[in-house]
Amino acid sequence: MAEPDIDTCASSSSDDLIHVLAVDDCLVDRKVVEKLLKVAKFKVTIVESGKKAMEVLRLNEEKIETPTADDQKIDIILTDYCMPEMNGYDLLKVIKEHNCLKSMPVVIMSSEHVPERISRCLDAGAEDFIRKPLKPRDLKRLRNFVMPVTPTSVTGMKRKVPLEVLPENKSSERRPRLAGVVVA
Repeated sequence: MAEPDIDTCASSSSDDLIHVLAVDDCLVDRKVVEKLLKVAKFKVTIVESGKKAMEVLRLNEEKIETPTADDQKIDIILTDYCMPEMNGYDLLKVIKEHNCLKSMPVVIMSSEHVPERISRCLDAGAEDFIRKPLKPRDLKRLRNFVMPVTPTSVTGMKRKVPLEVLPENKSSERRPRLAGVVVA
């Protein structure tokens, strides 16, 4: 049986879309991920194995050049954990070992909820661990890993601000109030 080809799907204005490299050995799961991502206006490259993902990322041994995410303009990797030959954790480790790719967000997904597996992936640099099947609400999380919410100069609008952007001096900052909790 021949391996399926790499399938890249995108709309006509794909240059401004977030490009997701989705890796899953299950055809049904690949189709679900592909459909959800396309409907949510992501550019999608689907592969069926970690080894194929390495080819797309130009991490295979035959290449002498330095791999770069810009070659394919991949913005984020969404990979299944349980796959033959190379699982999602092994793919994550390979990606994080390359200086030019280690800042690329990698999200692991699995139908199995194994806390040790989740911790191991997060400790190795995964941005998140998502339970399968992928759901529409998960797509916002994927988008936020590529385009983090940053403060804007627009006044009167509430935005989430990453903690590292908050000012160090406490003289003029407003402290958040949580229902029934006082922040000291």
